[in-house]
Amino acid sequence: MTTRAESAAATRRALLDAAAELLDLGGPEAVTLREVGARAGVSRGAPYRHFTGKDSLLTSVAAKSWERIGDQVHALQTDPALSASEKLRGALRALIDVGREQPHLYQVLFRRRANLPGQLGDGMDRIRRQLCGPEGDPAVADRAAERFQDEFLDIVAALVGERNARHYGALLLTSAHGIAGMELSGHLDTDKWHTTADELVDTLVRMVTGDGSMT
Repeated sequence: MTTRAESAAATRRALLDAAAELLDLGGPEAVTLREVGARAGVSRGAPYRHFTGKDSLLTSVAAKSWERIGDQVHALQTDPALSASEKLRGALRALIDVGREQPHLYQVLFRRRANLPGQLGDGMDRIRRQLCGPEGDPAVADRAAERFQDEFLDIVAALVGERNARHYGALLLTSAHGIAGMELSGHLDTDKWHTTADELVDTLVRMVTGDGSMT
């Protein structure tokens, strides 16, 4: 027999899956609580019991997506069959692939929130957490993103050492973000630059591993 908690968890999963599908199809503008509820096949009021609004819902989608990317990078980081450079190349491409395959989601992952935790004051921030709960709490998405970053740093540290990992990790992630953004916007024109996103990733990996050659 399904318990109330299990039923609520299943409804949340259905709502998040529906929101992710709508986001892929039409961007953030296509994601409304009403449309998400209809696509998930739940009652009209169900989305409002789990999320306070669109921002809460999109924050939860972002958290779930960061968890998935973190899982991918963890699998790379712990795979004994891969070399350190192969792990780094795979981690960079995991991020860039989101921009390629789910451009609207990618923009949500890196959007700047209008009100970050702590900006509203302790009292208002506490109310926000109570209203949104863990499902729509920006801190949950932040922790999921930080977990991805930590997994990524472990891969980088294996190449450059713990002392230099954060410096090179920041350089690599900002570079990957720039590559994804250029490709997503159409400005990474191969006729203009004579290169591709994948070739740029390979160059970054060679630079970090100490082989800066262009061959």
